[in-house]
Amino acid sequence: MTPITEVEGRRLALSNLQKVLYPATGFTKGEVLHYYATVADALLPHLRDRALSFLRYPDGPDGQVFFAKNVPPGTPEWVTTARVPRSDGPARMVVVQDLASLVWAANLVTEFHTPQWVVQEPEIADRLVLDLDPGAPATVVECCEVAVWLRERLAADGIEAYPKTSGSKGLHLLAAVRGASSERVTEYAKRLAVEAEEAMPGLVVHRMTRSLRPGKVFVDWSQNAARKTTAAPYTLRARAEPAVSAPVTWDEVARCRSADPLAFLAADIAPRLQDHGDLLAPVLDADRAGSVP
Repeated sequence: MTPITEVEGRRLALSNLQKVLYPATGFTKGEVLHYYATVADALLPHLRDRALSFLRYPDGPDGQVFFAKNVPPGTPEWVTTARVPRSDGPARMVVVQDLASLVWAANLVTEFHTPQWVVQEPEIADRLVLDLDPGAPATVVECCEVAVWLRERLAADGIEAYPKTSGSKGLHLLAAVRGASSERVTEYAKRLAVEAEEAMPGLVVHRMTRSLRPGKVFVDWSQNAARKTTAAPYTLRARAEPAVSAPVTWDEVARCRSADPLAFLAADIAPRLQDHGDLLAPVLDADRAGSVP
C-alpha cells in the first residue's frame, strides 16, 4: 500500500520509500524525501517563483535519467504552475512555492534545475551564473583557482559572487544582478570567460569544444541564456552517491588543495546549515544585486 502523508494540509501519496536509489551508499528514496524536507527552509527561497526543470532518475542514477520541463501528468491542482515562453513556444511549468510542493516533486526523484529569471519577468535576468567545469586531469582544485580570479574580476564591476559546488566535478559562481536581459547577461558572462582565458591561458578555456578541455577549466557562460537552467543550491545530484550542490565559503575555496574537501553528501548539509546558515542568502537580497556593465 502506498503511504499517505500530510504536509502543510496537503495529502501526498509517497511511493517506494525503501527503494535504494544510490547503491554505493544504500541511500533510499525515503532518505531522499527526508533530506529535502530537512533542507527545505534553505532550498525553497532558491526555487520560489522559478519555472523548474526536473532531471528525473526514478530508478537511481544507473537507470533511466531524463529531463522533464512540462507539468508532469497527475500533478496535483494545488501545485503552482506558470505559463512561460520557450524557444519552441509557450509552455506550462511547475513552480515549487512551498514545502508540500517540494515533497511532491521530490517523490518523483528529481534534481532541481532553475533558470536565471523568475516567472513574473521571464525576459529579465536576476542571476548571473558561471559554471566551472574541469577537464581531467584538472579537478575542483583548479576550479577554485579560477573562481578566486573571477570573484575579483566581478567585484571590480560591483558584482558580488558566491560559490557552491556543482555536486559533480566542478564549481558554480552565483551573483544577484538587476536590470538586464538574459541576452545581455550572457554576453557579459562570455566576456568574463574570455578575459579569464586571456589571463590564465594554461588553465582556462571559454569555448565549448571538448577537445580543448583536457587539463583546463571550462568557464561555461552559456547557462545565462534564458532557455538554460542550472542545478539549484542544495539539490541532490544523480551520481553514484547522494552528492549535493552545496554552498561553500570563500575561505574553503581559497584553501582547496584536493577534491575531497569540496565534495558534500546529503548527510553533510544539515550540520553545515547549522554552522553557516544559507551561505547563498545574499543572492536572494535584491538590495545587494549588481548592475551588469
